[in-house]
This record gives sequence, C-alpha cells and structure tokens, in this order.
Amino acid sequence: MKQPEPHGSGKEHVPTPDITPLLNVLSYFHPLTAEMEAYLKKHVTGLSVRKRKLLLKEGAFCEHIYFIVKGAVRGFTREGARDITTWIVVENELVSSILSLDNQEPSVENIQVLENSELLVIANDDLEKMYRELPEFNIVARKLLQHYYADAERRAFIARLTKAENKYRHFLTHHEPLVNRIPLKYIASYLGMTLETLSRVRKKFTSKV
Repeated sequence: MKQPEPHGSGKEHVPTPDITPLLNVLSYFHPLTAEMEAYLKKHVTGLSVRKRKLLLKEGAFCEHIYFIVKGAVRGFTREGARDITTWIVVENELVSSILSLDNQEPSVENIQVLENSELLVIANDDLEKMYRELPEFNIVARKLLQHYYADAERRAFIARLTKAENKYRHFLTHHEPLVNRIPLKYIASYLGMTLETLSRVRKKFTSKV
C-alpha cells in the first residue's frame, strides 16, 4: 500500500486508525458488506496533519483520497498574487483532486489543512482494486459521486450570482456552521469577493437578526 508523500513536516502517519467514522458515512449511502469493511480496515491508514500544511501541491499528481475525521480542509489555486479558494469542507467529508486522480494529470489546485486535523487515507490503486474485487462497492461510489456532484453544482451556482448579499445568503443556507469557524479571508475568496465586502455584508445580515 502506497503511503501519501508528505509536503514538509507537520504530518504523522497512524498505521491502525479507527475507521468507524468512515464506515458510518459510507453505509449511509449504501449498506456495506463484511467483505467491504474488512477490505477498508486493511487498506485505510491514518494521518495527523498540522494546521496550514498541504496534502497536495499544485502541479503534483494526486494518488490518494482523504476522509476528514476531525478538522477542516480547503482547495485553492493561485492567479498571480491572488489566492483563490475553490472549496471548503470539514468533518465526515472526502477530499481529493478528482481530475488528477482519474486522469493521471498534474493537479490544478492545492489542498490545504486549515486546522490541526485527523484524516483517513486510501490509495487510489487500492480503491480501484476494491471496485474490481467487490463490485457492489461501485454502488457506494456512484451515490458518493452524486452527492459531490450536487456540491459542485451549488458551488457553480454561487459563482454565477452577481450580488454579494445573494452569494453570502446562499453560503449561509448550505454552510452556516463554517461562518464562525473558517477564517473570513478564505470564505471571502470562496465567494469571489474582497474581505472588506464580506465584512460589510455580514454586518447587514447581523443587523437584520
């Protein structure tokens, strides 16, 4: 089993983690067989990562999928000196660079841990083997893809909105727990507005409460 390559210090591998949180999430989408659970227990490892460390660097090849047991993670890219946050997720979510993972091409974004985090990790090679040897797991994967496609659709919807108030209202509807947890500069970047604009919009919403 191939271990994820660390980018600098601040990472510690956990060879035999408790994967119960991952099993619970996967079984929500479709019941897992005993064979599926046994396979995952054998091939999933743990990773403790310190705040601000990168799981994947832009231009590198992605070979792993990560499950967040505890913590927060974002995807971002850079356009000149500008840092653009493309997504933000927290506990009980999976993260990876799908374009790089599936197409075996360099990643177009960075994946960064925003808080000290506990992750579960599985190599793409092990996952592909699971699809072949345990075909029923493909049902789980299909339902997961539907879930994350819906998330991508919501992100695309935000990007098409032109008014800052509407962008923030949509963010509150779907990600309210992140508002007081994630640094505002990343939320502003995700919503495609300046930090000053976000602060102004937040004051408007607060005054209405």
